[in-house]
This record gives sequence, structure tokens and C-alpha cells, in this order.
Amino acid sequence: MTENWAKILIMMLAVTVLTACERGTRDLEQWVAETLRTPGGEIDQIPPVATPDIVTYVAFDLRDPFQRRFARADEPIEADAAPAGTLRPDPDRRREFLESFPLDTLRMVGTLELEGTSFALIRDNDNVVHRVSEGNHMGSNHGRVVRVGRDRVELVELVEDPRGGWMERRAQVVMAEN
Repeated sequence: MTENWAKILIMMLAVTVLTACERGTRDLEQWVAETLRTPGGEIDQIPPVATPDIVTYVAFDLRDPFQRRFARADEPIEADAAPAGTLRPDPDRRREFLESFPLDTLRMVGTLELEGTSFALIRDNDNVVHRVSEGNHMGSNHGRVVRVGRDRVELVELVEDPRGGWMERRAQVVMAEN
């Protein structure tokens, strides 16, 4: 008997819930109809696209913020700069792997001596260690290794001077601290 009462109670509850859900969409239909009867207003115009001012770069004769030293055209050529046209990178030289990395991303992690030749162990930014000695090239500025020391690699880079020529610049990669 209690089973029958439970079934009846569940059926009554289901009918009550379904009746409450059958409220309909009459109010929504009325709102849509009323909205469609109201006249449309004017649409605001799209604001015009502002064209930016054209700016011409005129700071060619000012100091280059990426160079330590700036030479003006009226200054004499520095001692380490060669006469125009005599110093320049060799376009036919095959570039070495470490020349694809900027010098400041390379780290010296050790030294090695084999058969009287000193080698520096250089780690690139992919954590691969390379062996370089005097005469090898590294860095993106045509850097040539001139000396391998216990705690540093000394290089001579070829960089373009402000007048479009080339000049040598000393650089070094120092042993990384642990």
C-alpha cells in the first residue's frame, strides 16, 4: 500500500512541476511584437578614421644610441679604423655556426688544451657547448677570436662606422659565474 502512495505522490509532484513549466512564451511574443511596432531611430554615423601624421626620420646626424662611441663626419678617423675601403668583411668566407648568435648571448664555460692549442668552451643560448680557438669566428659582427685566455676569449669585430665604412672593435666573452 505504501508503494501505491509513493507512486501517486511522485505522479502528483511531476504533474505540478510540468504545469509550472508550461507558463508559455506569451510575454516574450508580446514584447517582440511591441518592439517591432515602434519606429526605428536614426543610426549614428561612423566616425571618420583619423589618419596619422607622417613623420620623416631626420636624426641621421645624431648619436647612435646603440654605439658606445659616435664619430661625426668632420672628426678624424680613429686609430683603429682603417682607411676607407681597405677593411671590410670577407663576403666569400663561409660563416661559422657561432656567428648566428649575438655575442652577448654566448657564455664561456671553460677552457681546454689539446696538443698545445688552447680552446675555449662556449655555450650558446640553446645550451650547446662549442669549442673555439684563435682564428675562429663568433658573434653576429664578424668577430674573430684573437686570444683564448683562462677566463676570457678576446675578439676583434668588424662593425660599420657612421660614415658607411668598416672599423675594428675589440670585444670579449668572459667566463660565466656559476
